[in-house]
Amino acid sequence: MPKVEVNGVELNYSLDGNGEETIVFLNGIMMNTLSWNEFVPVLTEQNNYQFLRLDFRDMGFSSPYKEDYDVSIHVDDLKELLDELGIKKVHLLGVSYGAMVAMIFALRYPEYLSTLILPNAVAQVTRFLQAASDIWEYSAATNSGEVFFKLSMPFIYSDEFYNRNWEWLKEREVLFDQILTKEYFESLQRLSRSSKNFDILDQIHAIKVPTLLIAGTRDIITPVYEMKKIQERIEGSKMVIIEGAGHASFYEKMDEFVTAVLGFIALHKVV
Repeated sequence: MPKVEVNGVELNYSLDGNGEETIVFLNGIMMNTLSWNEFVPVLTEQNNYQFLRLDFRDMGFSSPYKEDYDVSIHVDDLKELLDELGIKKVHLLGVSYGAMVAMIFALRYPEYLSTLILPNAVAQVTRFLQAASDIWEYSAATNSGEVFFKLSMPFIYSDEFYNRNWEWLKEREVLFDQILTKEYFESLQRLSRSSKNFDILDQIHAIKVPTLLIAGTRDIITPVYEMKKIQERIEGSKMVIIEGAGHASFYEKMDEFVTAVLGFIALHKVV
């Protein structure tokens, strides 16, 4: 896995494909570059894009950052990575925590963007989301993968997905207990704290790049009505609503998710 040093930290990234246009995926708070492995052949081989994934500082295989910080710290890290790789224009997709970074990036560096795609996003952290973050932090403080999974995952997946995939989820619970480390949990708590007061609702009207929102009808973390607040404020933005999907719509309904993403990008291809 290649790494590059930017702004005093080592960032892990993966760059696949050799298409003329680049799609960047920004992780949700509990994710890393490996979380998107199933998307690689779809984006690079079947649709001929270059596909860039990265782990933010304190995430995945990037450097831990053992001081508290604000979610916006990742924005300049992303810009420096793009500059290091010589990538001048991208289709930027950010999920949940990654969507926060993506929106700030769109405000700060719009010249880098062909499109902005925001699945399962909020522009303002609600009281409910703050409470959910508290639960994630409390469960992470136990340093138990089993406890963390039991308390965190019901917020992420829809009830329908839970009921259909119970055995798979129990296997994931065991895996979490085996592989998650104290360092991971400490990083997760810092990442969670970094977005607790996130609120750019009154700024996003300044985003002018073509924007797509993707919502799930069973998402309680970033519900449809919160995402509509974003759509109302970003002029010309579009929204796709995926029926029956929770906060992890990209996993639960991958085909619908990819169709929405690639369809929108196709409308705004640079070449």
